[in-house]
Amino acid sequence: MTERVIVGSIGGSFGVHGELRLKSFCADPSAIADYTPLFTEGGRRFAQVVLTGQIKNGFTARLDGVITKEDADALRNVSLYADRSLMPSLPDDEYYYADLIGLTVLDTGGAPLGTVKQVMDHGAGDLLEINVTGQSETVLLPFTRAAVPTVDLEQGRIIADPPDGLFSADK
Repeated sequence: MTERVIVGSIGGSFGVHGELRLKSFCADPSAIADYTPLFTEGGRRFAQVVLTGQIKNGFTARLDGVITKEDADALRNVSLYADRSLMPSLPDDEYYYADLIGLTVLDTGGAPLGTVKQVMDHGAGDLLEINVTGQSETVLLPFTRAAVPTVDLEQGRIIADPPDGLFSADK
């Protein structure tokens, strides 16, 4: 999926005629319909997305091939991806989540801390979930300029200045 970027997710059916609830992750939420075709992780392709209304936390929409309530319900919690080539370029200090996953995380002294497993946004700010080198558990690192002063996509690494004790074994 590295050639694609997540742009939204399906919340399930809306009504009984194949409409569904759609959550957009785009800076301009309605732009999700402009990035067609959209794809699922499983490779299903939706050539057309028609936004039919606005609801709390998203839209109601129609996707080609989704005709019944059962079709829509079968897509509940499915993420939608767009081709990276359709996405706008970002300013220097902004990143697509897909670009951060898999990057090596080093501390400010160059010692390896782990790799980025995923990026989470729970509303209060982004968090990087880090697979810690030599441990089975993960650590959540705030994705702020203070905790992550450098993101170097060309070198495939992040320089982190984590809060004291975050990566220590004796938490």
